[in-house]
Amino acid sequence: MIHYKKDIDNIVTLTLDMANRNVNIINHEIGEAFIPVIRHLKDEKEKGALRGVIITSAKKSFLAGGDLDYLYQNQEAEAIFEFSKKLKSFFRDIESPGVPVVAAINGTALGTGFEMALACHHRVVIDDVNIQLGHPEVSLGLMPGSGGVLRLMWLLGIEKAFTILTSGRSYNPQEAMELGIIDELASTPKEMLEKARDWILATEEGRRPWDRLKSKIPGGTMRHPAVANRVRILTAQLAKKYGHNYPAPRAILNTLVEASKVDFTTAEKIESRYFTQLLMSKAARNMTKVFWYDFNAIKNGENRPKGFGKFRPKKVGIVGAGTMGSGIAYICILNGMDVVLKDVSKGIAERGKEYSAKQLQELEQTQKITASAREHLLSRIQTTESSEDFADCDLVIESVFENEMVKSKVTKEAERYMDRYAFLATNTLSIPITHLAGSSSRPENFVGLHFFAPVSEVPLVEIVKGELTSDETIARAFDFVKKIRKTPIIAKDSWGFYASRVLNTYVLEGISMLQEGYAPALIENLGVQAGMPKGALAMADDSSLKMILRYENQAAVNYGPKYIQHPSVATLHKMINVLDRPGKGLNSHGFYDYPNEGEPYIWPELTTHFPTTKTEWDRHELIERFMFAQVIEAVWCLQEKIIKSVPEANLGSVYGWGFPAFKGGTLQYINDYGVEAFVEQCQHYEQLHGPRFKVPRLLRKRAEKGETF
Repeated sequence: MIHYKKDIDNIVTLTLDMANRNVNIINHEIGEAFIPVIRHLKDEKEKGALRGVIITSAKKSFLAGGDLDYLYQNQEAEAIFEFSKKLKSFFRDIESPGVPVVAAINGTALGTGFEMALACHHRVVIDDVNIQLGHPEVSLGLMPGSGGVLRLMWLLGIEKAFTILTSGRSYNPQEAMELGIIDELASTPKEMLEKARDWILATEEGRRPWDRLKSKIPGGTMRHPAVANRVRILTAQLAKKYGHNYPAPRAILNTLVEASKVDFTTAEKIESRYFTQLLMSKAARNMTKVFWYDFNAIKNGENRPKGFGKFRPKKVGIVGAGTMGSGIAYICILNGMDVVLKDVSKGIAERGKEYSAKQLQELEQTQKITASAREHLLSRIQTTESSEDFADCDLVIESVFENEMVKSKVTKEAERYMDRYAFLATNTLSIPITHLAGSSSRPENFVGLHFFAPVSEVPLVEIVKGELTSDETIARAFDFVKKIRKTPIIAKDSWGFYASRVLNTYVLEGISMLQEGYAPALIENLGVQAGMPKGALAMADDSSLKMILRYENQAAVNYGPKYIQHPSVATLHKMINVLDRPGKGLNSHGFYDYPNEGEPYIWPELTTHFPTTKTEWDRHELIERFMFAQVIEAVWCLQEKIIKSVPEANLGSVYGWGFPAFKGGTLQYINDYGVEAFVEQCQHYEQLHGPRFKVPRLLRKRAEKGETF
């Protein structure tokens, strides 16, 4: 558990090595193991036989974090508060033996793991870009609860600490050094330990600023007028960005503000109270479910076909150097692969390569890569106008515009030269994979890879299985998506697949509200208040009204003559065929106008064609209609096996189109709401608004059995 070694200079090295684990974590086991060690160190100090302490790790990582399983499963506030209090006491023991203590960080230290590093007087880190440091807890709806908020405040000041704690980012050693959250870099493990020893030998006593009478928080406390003014601005920014949906950033700010005015012991109690309050909140539990448990279920290959070895692609062919193709090329070179980028002419392909050049230049300017690294990465892209250059590619991705004939043509051309073991993927929005595979000489090696724009930012890729796509091809596609550090979900070949199909219900509901006489601005504001990234009408314009109508028509064909079309179809026809406003990407006119300069704005004449007649409304009901429409469609997708698992439904919705993370995804929304209560409310909305709110059989059965998703 903890290896104890003392050298001739009376410097003790404690090496963390938890048994039967790949990584070290902070839990009751390591806490209890430290008790006799701390006691012994204090005894050694009293005897004058202790010069300092180095804490390092025998694992590849330093300390991965806290025991999230324990915290997530615990429903008792008092127990969580006591857990936080116990860890705080543990870290206070580390920083208070009266001798210098150094964290020799040989690998990643995140969350509670980095809190332990902050509890040490000095931090030396191996300069490895793969090492990650910091506090990403806010991305799970949480905050540090073992003194991390307080120590960062004393280290950097209120505002800098707030920025780091609410960013959700983890930092490589160079970035951490620039921020001031670590003290030294080392090239090797040996140098790291040598620098740790040298610092101890040069330092007389280990005492933290908050334990010294005259020390001050950098920049001042909340009592300083300038600091108070900045806090007011930060509070307003939080309200604008998050509304009341995400409590963690506000809890972090409150902790910093209140803790800045009291002694460290009292500040620890304040931090523990906010930490406990967050852990008990629905938002934190929902976000932990989707971003930790669901994410890891997918990452660990829960739905990847079994029995196939890991696919390690080295070279990727891409047909189409437009926005999507260029974006795919860029993320491939960033993740160690060579790219053959093809278009109808080498000149057009070169323009696609320019996208990567600009992105890499930005990375160089922000010092995330060197000039030589930029040149090396860009050299990985080979541009061409000939499919012959696909001969040694492990896979080829077709990303031409949405036309079945064009896609079929480039498929045949590419396959003529591809290796027999390579597979071909199509990046299509709406054309069935099985139809496109009809042009392939090897349909078992043909698969859909649905990327989302912008490719470099959206972390989701849908893998779409055609009727003849082999399990081995799905497994290889899964491995490729993970290789480019995206999250893969596997979808059945059906209209809209998963993401576009469910997103469509959100925009259709907003269009229905417009048709019912609700004001456009109200519709848009309520969508954002619900937690969606944009209002329904704005997202409709982004998708294009023609595509939205196309999906709805595909649904009608899929379900047959009994299908009742969405009431918004009439408005779509009018916008497209009468008013010639098909959306942002087609002619810059939709529900919004999109000027060449300046921000988009709702088309002033929209209410002329769709008059506002509703002067009173139920805000809660309208928001629920937005959410219920998506959630019910997600259940239909699970029932129809469009997707196969709850994690895919949840994470696919949050990553794919921005379903509110604080609700934990589409199916977690039902758990959060209460299954029986959700079903009852669906029945209410079905009576008011029609069959689109009908309860799917799968959901009804879950409610009858008292089961959750």
